[in-house]
Amino acid sequence: MADISTPSAGDRAPAFFLADQHGDKLRLSSFKGRHVLVYFYPKADTPGCTTQACGLRDIANDIGDTAVVGISPDQPAKLAKFDEKYSLGFTLLADPDHAVAEKYGVWTEKSMYGRKYMGVQRSAFLVGPSGKVVEAWPKISPKDTPKKLLAALGTS
Repeated sequence: MADISTPSAGDRAPAFFLADQHGDKLRLSSFKGRHVLVYFYPKADTPGCTTQACGLRDIANDIGDTAVVGISPDQPAKLAKFDEKYSLGFTLLADPDHAVAEKYGVWTEKSMYGRKYMGVQRSAFLVGPSGKVVEAWPKISPKDTPKKLLAALGTS
């Protein structure tokens, strides 16, 4: 794994080209000209990830033209089920080889019950209309993601 630091405010957001929950390929540049929240989560349909995704779904009417894009190592079919089950209504991208997570510096060593393994560190990045990171929230909690987004957009 390459040692890549997490982007900070002012940095250009690393580009990506990934399949969404419908199997369509999408680039970060597809959102040029608007804000986009790019958030990384470990696994679809797990408690924390569901709390985070539903929290973002619930503020959709409060964030204007801002796009929400969730990225996890899950396959598109699993992402589609997650989207349908909770009526999320925003883009979920599949990063099964965790290449994009590595570009963002969020593919890290984790530990559970004394076992070490590699996985996604829950993080979020608000990318501005020009493609630069406006805010970066490494190690963000599921419940804080919508609050931090609203605060950054000045709509809280």
